[in-house]
Amino acid sequence: MNFRFLFSCVLAVSLLSSAVAQAQTAVPARKPGGVAPRPRAVNKGAGLKDGLTMQQGRMVLTELGTTNPLTADKKLVNGTTISTTGLVTAPDGTTTQMTEGDVVSLTGRVTTRRSIVEADSLLKIKTYDLKYPGKRKKMAEDAERKAKIKAKLAEDKAKAAEKRAKAKARR
Repeated sequence: MNFRFLFSCVLAVSLLSSAVAQAQTAVPARKPGGVAPRPRAVNKGAGLKDGLTMQQGRMVLTELGTTNPLTADKKLVNGTTISTTGLVTAPDGTTTQMTEGDVVSLTGRVTTRRSIVEADSLLKIKTYDLKYPGKRKKMAEDAERKAKIKAKLAEDKAKAAEKRAKAKARR
């Protein structure tokens, strides 16, 4: 019986030590002259799309995630030319001056800051409506009800002032 117990202990220790040895094996070293993996490109432009933007009064060009100031006039795919001062000349000869926050895509599409803000506002309204269906309608009804109450109070106040004025006139 001691022999069986001793044999099972030795077997258990040998199995456990082999599992530990497998978990601690090291990754083989790279071959000399082997190709190292290329580092990934990091976009530091905080989600900027490729195109030209007017920032702080100067034109900035973003291409492939890299942003640099525009140093010379740039001709785009559709024939649009953009100067370093932000003057956009379309292929038909019409010119437009860019203002702060305006964007021109590399295909020549001009997007103003105002249209970007409007699109963002509409998107926020749509997502709010999806998240809270019927809430905007309820808020509008509440605002209308409060406006009616406020108008009625102002009307009652005016009537009371009129009554006081009449009472003073009678005295």
